[in-house]
Amino acid sequence: MSRTVLLEWEGREYDHNPKSADWYWALGIIAVASTVASVLFGNYLFAALIVIAAVTIALHASKRPPLHRFRLIEEGISIGDDIHPFSQMTSFSVLEDIKDEYPPMLSVKTDSWLSPHLIIPLDGVDADAVYTHFLHHVDEGEHSHTFVDLVAAWLGF
Repeated sequence: MSRTVLLEWEGREYDHNPKSADWYWALGIIAVASTVASVLFGNYLFAALIVIAAVTIALHASKRPPLHRFRLIEEGISIGDDIHPFSQMTSFSVLEDIKDEYPPMLSVKTDSWLSPHLIIPLDGVDADAVYTHFLHHVDEGEHSHTFVDLVAAWLGF
């Protein structure tokens, strides 16, 4: 089925901030100390979880985020090969940086349990056109950063 593409742009999920060696050392020290404390308390499963989480965070910190292709289509928004229809969206908001240091972001809350909150960079596209199109199909709501967003920003992601 052919889909009419209204707007098309590319962007990354987040800005890649290269981590210093000190950041990795701090992660390792915290992970080792937490693992030792868990073992001393006899919680071996939690110790294994800490090691797995530390390795996962280190691997995630070292890789550059992939470039995604976003398409605003009549039925919703397409991210790569995945289509998120307007019928599954509960609300949206365009988040803009007051200092204009970062491009605007489209925040979309959906009914999907796999991707309940989408954050889409609007760099290289007319944010007003995206806002107007979404306004005709989805309710606008006030979106704030989630706890996970705040922790990721604190960790430098």
